[in-house]
Amino acid sequence: MINNENPNDTFMLYDLKVDVVAPRGNMICNHIIGDYFELKGENLSIPAGKSFSIYALAALLPLLPAKQRPTDKNDWMTTDQEVACPDPHCGALFRITRTKEHVFRHSEVTAIPLKETDTFS
Repeated sequence: MINNENPNDTFMLYDLKVDVVAPRGNMICNHIIGDYFELKGENLSIPAGKSFSIYALAALLPLLPAKQRPTDKNDWMTTDQEVACPDPHCGALFRITRTKEHVFRHSEVTAIPLKETDTFS
């Protein structure tokens, strides 16, 4: 049973937009400058009629949950936005941009209730 009674179970995540940007060399893969996908919470969306390489997506996926969370101003996750295509011969770059902030509730994203001991400082 999901408990929606705790008003202190909120956390914030950034929405992200990941764009194919100007290359640092020749693009070998099928990337098209301006193509993008968006991540809102756990949901990834690609505009109708567009595509995104699964290999590029596989390289980006480990970074996205960290980029969604608030980070220290000195953390590289805050300052660095561009990621190279995983194909060493392709010059494509992908820019990860934090867009909007969304507040989520623990009780709405998991069935595991919070305990008093689950707080970290």
